[in-house]
Amino acid sequence: MKTLKILIFNTLILLFSSIILQIIGTFFNVYISNTIGEKAVGVFSLVMSVYSFGITLASAGINIATTRVVSEELACNNELGAKKAAKKATLLSLIFGICASIIFYLLSDFITVKCLHNFVSKNVIYLICIALPFISMSSAINGYFTAVRRVYKNAFAKFFEEFIKIICTAFLLNSLLPVRIDFACYSLILADVISEVLSFLYLYILYILDKKGKLVRSRYRDLDSYNKRILRITIPVALTSYLRSGLSTIKQLLIPTSLQKSGMNSSNALISYGIVNGMAMPIIMFPVILITSFSSLLIPEFSRYNIEKNDKKIKGVSRIILISTLIFSTFVSIFIFVFSDKLSTLIYKKLEIAKYLRLLSPLIIIMYLDIVIDSILKGLDAQVSVMAINVFDCIISIAFIYFLVPILGFNGYIISIFISEVIDFSLSGYKLITILKNLNENRHVF
Repeated sequence: MKTLKILIFNTLILLFSSIILQIIGTFFNVYISNTIGEKAVGVFSLVMSVYSFGITLASAGINIATTRVVSEELACNNELGAKKAAKKATLLSLIFGICASIIFYLLSDFITVKCLHNFVSKNVIYLICIALPFISMSSAINGYFTAVRRVYKNAFAKFFEEFIKIICTAFLLNSLLPVRIDFACYSLILADVISEVLSFLYLYILYILDKKGKLVRSRYRDLDSYNKRILRITIPVALTSYLRSGLSTIKQLLIPTSLQKSGMNSSNALISYGIVNGMAMPIIMFPVILITSFSSLLIPEFSRYNIEKNDKKIKGVSRIILISTLIFSTFVSIFIFVFSDKLSTLIYKKLEIAKYLRLLSPLIIIMYLDIVIDSILKGLDAQVSVMAINVFDCIISIAFIYFLVPILGFNGYIISIFISEVIDFSLSGYKLITILKNLNENRHVF
C-alpha cells in the first residue's frame, strides 16, 4: 500500500509539473515562431536535430542504467549500494559528455557545412559542446531521483531550467536578432546552454544533500561491480542509441533536401518542414505529458517486479496501464481532429496548421501506446530490443523519405511519418506480448 501511495504521489507530481511546463513550453514555442518566422523555425529544427544527436551521444543509456541499478539495490534493501551506484554513474556520465563534446568540436566544420548547409556558423556547434557534459550528468542524477522515488526534485530542477531558458531567450532574441537567421539560432541555443548548466548545478546540490545520512553497509565488496552493471546496460543502449539517433538526424536533415527534389524551392521546403515539426507536432504531442509523467516511473517499478520475479504483478499492471492509455489516447485523437481549426487559430493565429493536425491526429493512439510499451520493456531489461526496433524503424523511414518524398512531395513525408510510427508500435507491441507470455518459462529477457 505504501509503495502504491508513493507511486501515485510521484505520478501526480510529475503530471502537474509536466502539464505546467508543457503549457509554458507551447506558448514559448509560439512566441519563438512568431518572433523568428517560419523559415527560421525550419532552420532551428535542423539545428535541434543535430543537438539531439549530441545529447544522445553524451548521455544515451546512462539514465536507464542509473534508474535500473539503483532500483535493484533498493529492492535488496541496500541503500548504501544505491548511493555508490549513483556516484559511479555520474562520473561515467561526465566522461561520456566530455567525449561527445570533443567529437562535436572536431567535426564542427563538417556539421556546419554538410548537415546545416551553412545556415548557421560554427559558434552554434561550440555552444552545443559546452552543454553536453552538463546534460549527461543531469541525466544520471535524474535517473537516481527517479529510482529513489523523489521525482519532485527533478521537477523542481526542470522548472528552474525552463524559467532561466525563457528569460535568456527573450533577452537574447531582442538583443541579437536584427535580420539574420543565424542570430536567431545562436540566441536560442545559447539560452538553452545557460539553462542546462544552471539546472545541473541546482540538481547537483539537491543530489549532494540527498546523499547525506547513515546508511546500511554495501553487500558488494568489489565496487567495480557497479561500473560493470552500469556499463552492461549503458553500452548496448548507447550503441543502439547512437545508431538510431544518427539515423534520425540523417532523416531530419534529408527531409528538406528530398522536398526540394520534389520541386519545392529551398525556402518553401524549410517553411513546410517547420510547420509540421515546429508547429503541428508540438500540439499533437502536448497531451502526451500525461503519459510520459507516468511512464517514466514504470522503469524502476517494473525493474523491482522483475528482480522479485513477481510475474502476476507485471502482467496485471501492464494490462491496466495499456487499457488506460488506449482510452486516453483515443479521446485525445478525436478531440484534436474535431477542434483542429480552433486549436490552429487560437495558438498560432494561422488556419493552415489545422489540416496537418487532422492528418496526424490518428497517429496519437499509436504514438502514446508505444511510449508506454517502451517504458515497460526497459523496466523488464529489454532496453536493447527497444533500441534495435527504433533503429530498424529509422532505416525504413529514411528509405521512404529518400525514395518517396521526391516523387510525392510533402504528402510523401506525411506518409513516411505514418509508416515509421506503425512499424515501431507493431514491433514493440509484439515484443511485449512475447515477454509477457514467456514470463513463467524464462526469467532472462534479451
